[in-house]
Amino acid sequence: EVQLQASGGGLVQAGGSLRLSCVVSGFTFDDIAALGWFRQAPGKEREGVSCISSSDGSTYYAGSVKGRFTASRDNAKNTLYLQMNSLKPEDTAGYYCAAAPSGYGCYPISPIYAYWGQGTQVTVSS
Repeated sequence: EVQLQASGGGLVQAGGSLRLSCVVSGFTFDDIAALGWFRQAPGKEREGVSCISSSDGSTYYAGSVKGRFTASRDNAKNTLYLQMNSLKPEDTAGYYCAAAPSGYGCYPISPIYAYWGQGTQVTVSS
């Protein structure tokens, strides 16, 4: 069973940095096409943040975070990361890691992600 557990959220001031982690297990590269980060603020639609390909490690970012956020993965630790720099109040949201089954591309589009981890809250104060 594919399992994901996100952690690392917290309260940070605008301009600060935070690194989220997502421990993943129960999958192989043949089973999973991509690992993604999503966020959702109360009353807002879920927004794709980034994804990283399971095959070659290539990444894709939403325009709102490109240049500020960096997704990476430590394969030895089966851990996905999201390094968030230059945080803004509008980045405040619950952040979720997710896995897309084989057959899909690496895009931060929620419908292709079948497995979701427990979210971790990120709050950026002004």
